[in-house]
Amino acid sequence: MTSPTTGQATTSSDRGGIQVISRAAAILRALELHPDGLSLGELAQAVSLPRSTVQRIVDALDTEGLVLAASASNGVRLGPALLSLAAATRFRIAEAARETLVALAMECGETVDLSVIDQDKVVFVDQVAGKHRLTAVSGLGVAFPLHSSANGKAVLAAMNPETLEKLRRKIRLDALTPNTLTSWDRLEREIASIRKTGLAYDREENSLGISAVAMSIRSPSGELAAISIPAPTQRFKSNEKALAQSLLKHGKKLQEKLGGCRC
Repeated sequence: MTSPTTGQATTSSDRGGIQVISRAAAILRALELHPDGLSLGELAQAVSLPRSTVQRIVDALDTEGLVLAASASNGVRLGPALLSLAAATRFRIAEAARETLVALAMECGETVDLSVIDQDKVVFVDQVAGKHRLTAVSGLGVAFPLHSSANGKAVLAAMNPETLEKLRRKIRLDALTPNTLTSWDRLEREIASIRKTGLAYDREENSLGISAVAMSIRSPSGELAAISIPAPTQRFKSNEKALAQSLLKHGKKLQEKLGGCRC
């Protein structure tokens, strides 16, 4: 077995290490949802792992200050070392785009997201929630495939041909819904259309019941990101034109402020 990123053989030790990292991440994410803490038993149930396995991982995370181990008065909680890590996790483009996200959300009433590209996916780094009772919300740090999401297709369309060709070899066009584009011929036709209009769409291609419109932005340093407006499909269809116009208006203003061009 070979690593998809390095092309080198992956040993059983490597796979075990990757599994431990994945389990540790699952534990941290579970604790994120429970700031008051979880007992070891509750945590083991939340991540579907044996209590003994969770205990070993919690002990290791506790040594690094990433969690606070259970005590007589508290369960396992996120640790203070995460504060310094979070402070170091700054996305300049997110700071620059924040005002735009807020203005868009106020104008259209829908949730507005900012995502950045991470190899073969896009990751949400900022979000302003909409005002409706029923909204489309994805947590920060959640990743979406490039081929099935509006923000993913927006950044694909903003790439130069050489970068896109290299990425094409890595992307798996998995069908997430019956509407997902699963052939490169269809995806490339859509990319060509996005380059003309500046807008990318997800019409229930990533999740049934949710549609979205997105456009790419690029920082002066070349950092590629996308602003997207997801919404329940029924409401999206009735407001699609207005959402697209608002996104183009605010997105172009932001790009002018950032300097350079999206292409």
